[in-house]
Amino acid sequence: MGLFDKFKKNKKDNKETTILQYLYDDNEIEIIDEFISDTFGKYESVFHEIASPDIHLDVCLVDPSEEQPYYKLVTMGAGAYRMKIPQEYEKYHLEYAEYVIYLPKDWDIKSNKDEDYWPIRLLKDTARLPIWNDTWLSYGHTSQSDAEGSQYASNTRFNSIVLNYAGDNRLIMPNGKIINFYEIIPLYPEELDFKLQNDADTLFDMFHKKNIQYKVIDLNRESAIKNV
Repeated sequence: MGLFDKFKKNKKDNKETTILQYLYDDNEIEIIDEFISDTFGKYESVFHEIASPDIHLDVCLVDPSEEQPYYKLVTMGAGAYRMKIPQEYEKYHLEYAEYVIYLPKDWDIKSNKDEDYWPIRLLKDTARLPIWNDTWLSYGHTSQSDAEGSQYASNTRFNSIVLNYAGDNRLIMPNGKIINFYEIIPLYPEELDFKLQNDADTLFDMFHKKNIQYKVIDLNRESAIKNV
């Protein structure tokens, strides 16, 4: 049974096709499956979503390799929802998006403990944010854990994110629909404040100037705004 069959079987077995509001059709799933494999790497595992109140949000798991020794977790399902883009940005075709997060190869990817699972929860929450809040997401947009700015888990100070472009980040479907792919970059509280006072480009410049690796989650990474 191939990966495409797994997607179809999952939806059928859980009888979710009758209650979901936003779904890719079978042809779109095949195209997105091929794009993820070509862009991020072949994947053998999928975290299937059991309860799907709005979109059916699966997470494709690309295992670490010698060239790229980290996990890549890519959503499949968020782009079935059309975000409400301000009129002045409609020409950029930002209505549809999927999301990516990177974890180190020694991460306990199958653990349900909060200290291990929070990046997956963050991935799913980010993908649903435009639906929950009737908003849109694109490069440079930020989101905080909650109104108080709580840390995501007890093992990290990260409490927010900023979105970056993810590789060859645009998939153009045969019908002209464009799906944008964004990396989720966790931030410390002071980095979020800095970004809000400046902009995403300036924040990323700070990372680069200090030679800080921010793409793959590192619970002990240096803050880009320390001693600024």
